[in-house]
Amino acid sequence: METGRISPRELHICVESMGGNLSESEAEAALVLADSDGDGELGLEDFVRLMEGAKEEEEKVEELREAFKMYEMEEGCGCITPKSLKRVLGRLGQAKTIDECKSMIAHFDLNGDGVLNFDEFRIMMS
Repeated sequence: METGRISPRELHICVESMGGNLSESEAEAALVLADSDGDGELGLEDFVRLMEGAKEEEEKVEELREAFKMYEMEEGCGCITPKSLKRVLGRLGQAKTIDECKSMIAHFDLNGDGVLNFDEFRIMMS
C-alpha cells in the first residue's frame, strides 16, 4: 500500500537508482536524523531537507577537491607534500620553511607517510 512516505528500504533503492551509494543501514541512520515526526518514514518535507543537505555536502567536498588540487605537487598525484605546501603558502604571502611545513602536515598525517591525501586534507580543513 502506498503511503506517500519513504521507508529506509525505499530511500536505499532511490539513492541507488540515481547512481548513489547508500547502504540500507546508512539509509536507516539518515532516516532517523531526518524524520521530523518520528514515525520511521520520511514525508516529502523530510525528504527534500535530506536531499538538500546531501547536495550541500557534495558542494563542500567539490570545493575542497579544488583547493586540494592547488596544493598538490603534481596535478593528479593525490597528495600534498611539504614542498608543495611551502610553495603555495609562499604564493599566499605566508612563507614557511620545509621543516615548518613538515610539522604542519604531521598534525593531520594519519597514516604517517609524510604527505596529506585528500581525506587527511578534509579533516585538516574541517
